[in-house]
Amino acid sequence: MPSYRVTMIVGTLELGVKPEEVLPTLTQAIADFTTVEASDIAIVQGSPRVTVRFTADHDEAAFLIAEQGIDGTRVSAEPIAWQVTRSVQGRWEPLA
Repeated sequence: MPSYRVTMIVGTLELGVKPEEVLPTLTQAIADFTTVEASDIAIVQGSPRVTVRFTADHDEAAFLIAEQGIDGTRVSAEPIAWQVTRSVQGRWEPLA
């Protein structure tokens, strides 16, 4: 089964929410639909960036799973941008 990643740049947070609290929310929202392989948070150019790697049967399913995950974070954080990528021969390629 292919591996995918959803990466989200975290924007405005609800009052009292810390950036590191967004990652478990995204991870759980994705885990409700599929197997989560890994998750990580990093600060890139001054902005929190959360990444969750997961499995899906095909690209369309991966996009829908990622979209559900992003929607799950909206109660606590505004996504500035997000992207879904697929592992292809050791590289991460964006879904078209």
